[in-house]
Amino acid sequence: MLLRYILRRILIMIPTLLVTSALIFTVMELPPSDYFETYVAEMAAQGEKADTSRIEFLKREYGFDRPPIERYFYWIANFVQGDFGYSFEYEMPVRDVVGDRLALTILVSFCTILMTWIVAFPIGIYSATHQYSWADYGLTFIGLLGIAVPHFLLALIFMYFANVWFGLSIGGLMDPVYLNQPMSWEKAQSILAHLWIPVLIIGAGGTGSMVRAIRANLLDELQKQYYVTAKAKGLPPFRALTKYPLRMSLNFFISHIGDVLPAIVSGSELTAVVLSLQTTGPLLLRALQSQDMYLAGSFLLFLSCLTVVGVLISDIALAFLDPRIRLQGGSTK
Repeated sequence: MLLRYILRRILIMIPTLLVTSALIFTVMELPPSDYFETYVAEMAAQGEKADTSRIEFLKREYGFDRPPIERYFYWIANFVQGDFGYSFEYEMPVRDVVGDRLALTILVSFCTILMTWIVAFPIGIYSATHQYSWADYGLTFIGLLGIAVPHFLLALIFMYFANVWFGLSIGGLMDPVYLNQPMSWEKAQSILAHLWIPVLIIGAGGTGSMVRAIRANLLDELQKQYYVTAKAKGLPPFRALTKYPLRMSLNFFISHIGDVLPAIVSGSELTAVVLSLQTTGPLLLRALQSQDMYLAGSFLLFLSCLTVVGVLISDIALAFLDPRIRLQGGSTK
């Protein structure tokens, strides 16, 4: 039954991604102008003249003289084959533009998620098992503060005090001398030295949200009859907690995988802009602003694929984690 369920979900994913890709392409086509017209206007505003022959060549090369429907199928066919198109602004294939930034984004996001889990789980469990204690109130306040303060504002605060108190600039993921340089041991050390700041800033809000979610879900399970009965029968408190309540309270955590996968790749865009991080977030924002359609569209479609795959993984994991969840409908006795 599980294999049949997975195959059915994969078959559903295909039309879902096709509809998503059509919507992405439609949105990219909605502006009255394209990248080339925007580029010519920017050059004219700067008092310079654009290379019209090169622009005409690129238009013919990538089908901008064809109807939109033809360009859509051309884009999708190449995307399936691993060709994500050509970035007109960076004048190189999209795969090469995203390459290094994607690796740094995955590193930052993975470390952020890992830090969030390591900090949030023990705090959430402690708050739930010590409800209404002074520690619970204090941890709840800190968690709400982390949720309330936007990431980019926290980044600005960090940058201000680092400059005023220590005379340091904490922007970027590496020292400027290593920008656009191949990876080396010195560059890796520089990245690790700069990594903790964006991880701490981006992880603040996520940690607060996860603490609240763990606490709320675990409190709900601790009030159920099976847990009260287990304690009444003399089961040790830690074993009674981990046997079922903690396991059942993790459903939200597993279902969150569908959001985690695209978040790992996209990163926190506004915070990345404020901190001048060499990640994919600012790259995507710039591509949307300049109407670099192949760069923006391929990146958005890639995130959509990760979302669909993440939802599939979370659904399968939930079926294993919680026996109350069934893979097909029908009445129960």
